[in-house]
Amino acid sequence: EPYKSEILPYWRFKTPDIARESSGQIYELFLEYKKQKDFVGMDMARKFLQMGYTRSRRYANYKGGKKYDKDGNVNDRQINEEKAESARIFEEKWIKAREDETYLSWKKDHQQKYG
Repeated sequence: EPYKSEILPYWRFKTPDIARESSGQIYELFLEYKKQKDFVGMDMARKFLQMGYTRSRRYANYKGGKKYDKDGNVNDRQINEEKAESARIFEEKWIKAREDETYLSWKKDHQQKYG
């Protein structure tokens, strides 16, 4: 907090259109945190973009997002192209955020300072 409350309302990925809007809003928050020189906020926004990608991929690969059946066995993949497109949309913004020069510089400083 407060980042979770600020970012979570925008975190949606059900369709490519929703994912496009959602990832765009979260990336805008990333840029706003950057303007405010708030590394932690930037990192949280980056993390939500990454989670949008990974969660979309899970739903793209497995019906209902369920990788394992009730016995703990891995379900067969059933690729859902709509969800895969949502994942690609989030991945694009996630890569843009994680490769941002300012973000990388502040991340390095943060790691040196806090471990």
